[in-house]
Amino acid sequence: MSGARGLESRGRRTRKRVAKEPGGRGSARGDAFEQRVAGLRRFNRFYTREIGVLNERLLRPFSLSEARVLYELAQSTQATATDVRSALRLDAGYLSRILGGFERRGLIRRTRSTTDGRQSHLRVTARGRKAFSSLDARSRREISTILHRLRPGQQQRLLHATQAIQELLGAPFETPTPPTPPAPPTPYTLRRHQPGDMGWVVHRHGVLYAEEYGWDERCEALAARVVADFVEHFNPARERCWIAEREGESVGCVFLMEHRDNPEVARLRLLLVEPSARGLGIGHRLVGECTRFGEQAGYRKITLWTNSVLHAARRIYERAGYRLVQEEPHHSFGRDLVGQTWELDLPASRSD
Repeated sequence: MSGARGLESRGRRTRKRVAKEPGGRGSARGDAFEQRVAGLRRFNRFYTREIGVLNERLLRPFSLSEARVLYELAQSTQATATDVRSALRLDAGYLSRILGGFERRGLIRRTRSTTDGRQSHLRVTARGRKAFSSLDARSRREISTILHRLRPGQQQRLLHATQAIQELLGAPFETPTPPTPPAPPTPYTLRRHQPGDMGWVVHRHGVLYAEEYGWDERCEALAARVVADFVEHFNPARERCWIAEREGESVGCVFLMEHRDNPEVARLRLLLVEPSARGLGIGHRLVGECTRFGEQAGYRKITLWTNSVLHAARRIYERAGYRLVQEEPHHSFGRDLVGQTWELDLPASRSD
């Protein structure tokens, strides 16, 4: 009994010490770290399955390590075993066995270095190049299949995510330092339109809606018609275009135009915020400017037409007080969509 109590007591003391250690088990930080470990392992399992690492037919007749070594050798005519071991972080004995196997199969040839007698240059033979080309083509087809499942905008997001992983994991390991507060976002400004802005508006509508939603060039044509109508009938007292600028670059726009059939109604058109500037409140600010100017100009109502798939824009309109008054399915821009009409009632205002 006394031995059991002593063991229990020592266990309690041990648990207390562990709980006090930063990031140790039993602490909130430790639990959070374990969740991150589990999350990264989960991603590893998902990614290795997605890219076909578990598919033996993809790499046949090579193992994954052999395929990586052959890839490194195929990129240079002056590679040494030391270079490959450093690039892939392989055990020296394991790499030696792989290279010996490649030599026996006629895939590589060793040439003694003329500057360092202890080193040999490893060159891929014609047979090795043929084997590498087959592996490379199969790998490229596998990745192409993954990308073809995604829209262009999603492909770009995936590429940015992989670049972030490379930057984080490729950095040298250092002692963790306390996090520094994030830098404040670069401020932006709003201004009225200038020569050249209309072309930018049309261009960016065509590019962004194609990348993010797969819409065809008819979206760009619609933007061009709206811009042409604004320029040809522009009334400074009743209409306005705002351009958002950040670090000298245009990053957003919106138009408020008089309804051609009802002078008491304004139409909000062509709201757009560049991906690089999202999250700064630019969209809310642009819509707010439309509301303030609409009241000042004496409009009774602002109306807009959008599509149900534009979720971020819809949240901006809802937050600004717009209400959904009509929905109708349609086929436009090469897609089956649901069009929506939103309205905002304005208080009667006096001209200053």
